[in-house]
Amino acid sequence: MAQPQQLDSSEASGDKLPTSASLLDRARHRDDLAWNELVELYAPLVYFWCRKTNIVEQDIPDVVQEVFRAVVTGINGFRKDRSGDTFRGWLRTVTRSKLADHFRRLNRNPVAIGGSGNQLQMEHISEESSDGEPTDGEDDERLAEFALFHRGLEKIRHDFDPKTWQAFWRVTVDGLSATEAANELGMKSGTIRVAKSRVLQRLRRQLGDVE
Repeated sequence: MAQPQQLDSSEASGDKLPTSASLLDRARHRDDLAWNELVELYAPLVYFWCRKTNIVEQDIPDVVQEVFRAVVTGINGFRKDRSGDTFRGWLRTVTRSKLADHFRRLNRNPVAIGGSGNQLQMEHISEESSDGEPTDGEDDERLAEFALFHRGLEKIRHDFDPKTWQAFWRVTVDGLSATEAANELGMKSGTIRVAKSRVLQRLRRQLGDVE
C-alpha cells in the first residue's frame, strides 16, 4: 500500500487556482501541489488519532491511506455552514469512520489479531466522538494540534519579512503582550497587532482553519 504522500489526485480535472487561494480551495480544484501539502500537514495528525485507538502499528498506514482517499472524493462536500465547523473536525470524523471500518473487518475475520478485544476499540472510538469531560489524552491532543500549527507556520514563514515574523512569534508563540513585544522590538503596539493578524490570516488559508 502506497504511503499517503503518494496520493494522486490528477484523475480529476479543473482549473488551477492561484497559490494565494486557500489550501482547501486549491485542493478542491485538484491542484496536485495543494494535495501534497494537505497530506504533509495533516497526515501526522491522522496517525496520532489512529494510535489513540491502539491499532496495530503495521495497519496504520493502510488506514491513513483510506482516510485521504475519502478526503479526495469527499472534500467538495465539506462546508463550514456553522461557526464551529472546521476542516480538522471533518477530517477527524472521516478518520473515525475509516477506523470503524478497519475494526469491523477484523471482527469479521476469525484469524484477525485482537479478536473480541476489537469491540473495545470500537467503543473507544465512539466515546471519543461524543461531547463530554476532557479525556486523559487531552494534553497529547493539544500537542498534536500544536505540531500541526508549527508545520503550517513553517510553510508560510518565507512569505513575511523577519520583523513581521518576529512580532508575530513573540506575541503568539512566546506569549508576550503587544506592548511588551513593541518595547522589545522597537515597534508600535498597533504594528505588532497588525503583524499577528496578517500571519494568522495567512495561516488560516494554509491550514483551512485554526483556532
